[in-house]
Formats: sequence, structure tokens, C-alpha cells
Amino acid sequence: MTTIQQNPFAELLENMMQDFLKEKIETLLKEEIHNYLRVEHPEDANSRNGYYSRNWETRYGVIPELRVPRDRQSDFQTELFAPYQRREAWLEDTVIHMYKGGMSTRDIGGFIEKMFGAHYSATTVSNITGTVLDDVAAWHARPLAKRYAVIYLDGMYVKLKRQSVASEVIYIAMGVDEAGHREILSFGVGGQESANGWRDVLRDLYKRGVHEVLLGVFDGLAGLEEAFRETYPQAGVQRCVTHKMRNTLPKIRDKDKADFVADMKTIYNAIDRDVALANFDLVQEKWGKLYPKELASWENELSVLLKFYDFPPMIHYAIYTSNPIERTIKEIRKRLRPMNSLTNMDAAEKIVYLEALDYNERWSERTLRGFADVKTQQAFKKMFSEKYPQPKLVE
Repeated sequence: MTTIQQNPFAELLENMMQDFLKEKIETLLKEEIHNYLRVEHPEDANSRNGYYSRNWETRYGVIPELRVPRDRQSDFQTELFAPYQRREAWLEDTVIHMYKGGMSTRDIGGFIEKMFGAHYSATTVSNITGTVLDDVAAWHARPLAKRYAVIYLDGMYVKLKRQSVASEVIYIAMGVDEAGHREILSFGVGGQESANGWRDVLRDLYKRGVHEVLLGVFDGLAGLEEAFRETYPQAGVQRCVTHKMRNTLPKIRDKDKADFVADMKTIYNAIDRDVALANFDLVQEKWGKLYPKELASWENELSVLLKFYDFPPMIHYAIYTSNPIERTIKEIRKRLRPMNSLTNMDAAEKIVYLEALDYNERWSERTLRGFADVKTQQAFKKMFSEKYPQPKLVE
């Protein structure tokens, strides 16, 4: 078996770098305790009390037996690291970044072991990524804007381990403000998707400041529309046309599907509602006898399937379907896929939170096409004033 020998020059350079860093860090520590005792607290009857040694893991490798000074009253604490910290923050950031990218805790442990020559168990890596959970809690409690033109709701299933492995839902709520900035507002993990689960998500949004919404876009989950209207009774409801088509197509014969889809597109791609309704009559006349139940289902839901026609034409493409949030869910799935089944709810929350942070940062300076248009802005202003009239000030 052939053993790969490390380049002697590289090994020498690595040792020189570690020696250099050790010398400089120990010099900083000496200056730091001197400043603490003689400048910051000269009145205290305190003095130095030797050193203790520790290993310090850096991006340049492990610095062994770093001499850390201490004082007799044990009051001094260096600003370079916390009392029990054994690695610089860079490593935590790197671990979290790799975890977000879809690497398993076991793979990350193997990567770190190659870097530092020390074994890192999956549990240790999980504990490092666990620091994210404090940030997750703060993110869930952050205040939100008062107004959103559109709120999209959609769920995705992931496999979670409890006593056994089972599919559980992640509820995701996305908002688009008046200016066209998209933002993941909230997510919740656990259980089976239900109207009651969405009711909790919506009540939480309202509690955190989302009081005025023009339109909710989601699929036809039983009870979801009622749950949405309980929280936002003034808002309109747009049933996702894409979901409706997906539910309809399996009931259409293969030989008819292409023509049927083309005819249905004339309804939701029409120039306005009147043309859409006229086109629906034509579709019903052509296909009604072959597929009476399917066309009757569309007819019963036309008011919520065509709600987007109440809004400016420039943004129809963005609101007649929940595709924007579905694309986001697709990205989250890509991060989760390498992990197979997740350990628990905390693991799922960490991944979705980190993805939400990236998503919101990317969209903070971007706007959806058509939302910034003058006519759209004027329409939004009118719709908000009609649905949510401001109380008059008493003179």
C-alpha cells in the first residue's frame, strides 16, 4: 500500500506559521493583561498569577499549548476568546456554511478531522450548528412590516426522525411588499399540513405586525381559505391556477391533454376578466360533455381562480400562481436532499432558517417586475385605502 508523504517544505511552512501565530497571540495576551491590571483597574490589589495552557484551533491549523496569562483574583478574561472556547469563530462559521450547503454532520466532521488531525463526531458538529437555534428563535420573534401586497402560503414535506422516520410538513409564508421586495416571513416545522396549522402561522404573522394584506395566494387545501379570511377578512384570495391544473390533468385522457391545456391557458392568460370568462364559456362548450365534473369544479372556483384580474396587468404573472414560493421551496429541498432524513425538528429549522436568511438578503435590494410601475403603485394605494381606511384624527 502506497503512503502519500506530505511535502516537507509545506510541513515546514505550516510549522513556521503556527509558531509565528503563537508568538504574536501570546504577546497580545501579555499586553492585554498588563493593560487590564495597570490601566483599567490600577486600584485593585490584584496581580498576575502565571499561565495556563490550551490548544487553539485556527484556520491555519492547531496552535498547541498556547500560554494564557491569569490573575490572582480570576477577574481577567481575554477578548480573543471565551473562557471555554477552543476554536476561533471562523470554524463555527465554516461548519454552519457547510451544513447549510447540505453536508451531513458526519461529512463535516471528516472534513475538520483532515484539517486539524483531530476527530470531530457528528454530535460535536451538531452542537456547533446548534448555536444557530438562538438566532432562529430571535428571527421568529422579529417584527414585520404592516403592509404586504401579496402573501404566498405553501408547505413542503421532509422526513424527520422521532421514534421513527415519518414525513412532516414545513409551513412557509412569503410576502411581497408594496415596492415588490420578496421576503420569507415565517416558517413552522412539524405534523401534517392542515388548516389549523396554517391558522397558527397566520395569527403569528398578525401578532408580529402584518395587519394589512391585499391578496393571499395558495392552493386548495381544505379549510385554508377560511383560515386566511379569519385573520385577513379584507384581503382577496387567489387560488393557485398551477395547482388547479395539476389536480385536473390526471383526470384528462392522454390524447386530449395537449389541446385541453392550450384551451385552459386562454382563460388565465386573457387580457382581462371579461375575456377570460368568455373563453371559459368556449372551453366549457368544447370539453364540458367529455369532462363535466372537471369543468364544473373550475366553474365553482372561478371567483378565486381569476381574482388576479382585480390587480394591475403588469403583475398578473406574479400573482395568479404560487410559483414564486414553489421555486423557493425547490431551493430548500436541494439543501435538504443530501441529508436524507433529518435528525429532528431542530435540524430542519436550522437549514430552513439559514436558507431564509440568504433569500431575504438577496431580495432586499431587488424588486419584482411591474410592482414599481406608477400605475401599479397608484392601484395599490387605492386598494389599501379602500380595504384598510385610516381612522380620522379627532381635532
